[in-house]
Amino acid sequence: MTNILEFKQVSVTRGDRQILKDISWRVRAKENWAILGLNGAGKTTLLKMIHGDLWPTSGSLEVLGGLFGHGTNIPKLKTKIGWVSTALQDELHPGDVVDKIILSGKFASIGIYKSYTKSDLQQARDLLINLGGEKLLSKPYAVLSQGERQLVLIARALMAKPQLLILDEPCNGLDLFAREELLSRVQKIAEKPDSPSLLLVSHYTEEILPVFKHLLLLRAGEIVNSGRRDDLLSERSLSNFYQRPIAIQKIDDTRVAVYPKAKK
Repeated sequence: MTNILEFKQVSVTRGDRQILKDISWRVRAKENWAILGLNGAGKTTLLKMIHGDLWPTSGSLEVLGGLFGHGTNIPKLKTKIGWVSTALQDELHPGDVVDKIILSGKFASIGIYKSYTKSDLQQARDLLINLGGEKLLSKPYAVLSQGERQLVLIARALMAKPQLLILDEPCNGLDLFAREELLSRVQKIAEKPDSPSLLLVSHYTEEILPVFKHLLLLRAGEIVNSGRRDDLLSERSLSNFYQRPIAIQKIDDTRVAVYPKAKK
């Protein structure tokens, strides 16, 4: 099976601070992973490395067949990776219409600086329609709600038909109903035969849908555990991970929520 990415003893230091330490992790094609960790765990740094925005201080990193530091074309690599993050919203031009923002995903750029065809623009519109966002077409990005903006970012991420789709805390800022609508759309994307490998980063176990069959537990820049979702989403495993007693509440047969265990 082809590897989507592979970290081999990767560490990242900035000044006298070590952000990631000896990360060894592999994602194979058609595998969907979730990364769980508290603030400061190193999740954002890990994602920026996968996206080609940061390089390892030591160790080796291979993403979609390209070994960093050995002639990998980073701009070309980025067109193969879909990126959905609330942080990206700050970089977009709020006056741009939704259709053009989605189209920019074809070039992995903020704004459009290359020529495109009517067919390209129609493809962007069709992507949004298929995700249930037809009413958003031709609207300025600035007038959209947070949930609508995330939907546009997902369509933009899919525009280049990526091999890897990164969902960086996609439910941030969403209310209960908008969150469930977004997760439902993620589930449908994952169920398509031509779906890219999905990588979800979250603080919350209830956002880890059953399509994410693999889980990486990251704490203070180190991997605490990794493996199958069903094995790691247990009270014992997560209490060890958080280093505090936790309680698990089942939402349904496929999802769980985690809370600090009440003191007696």
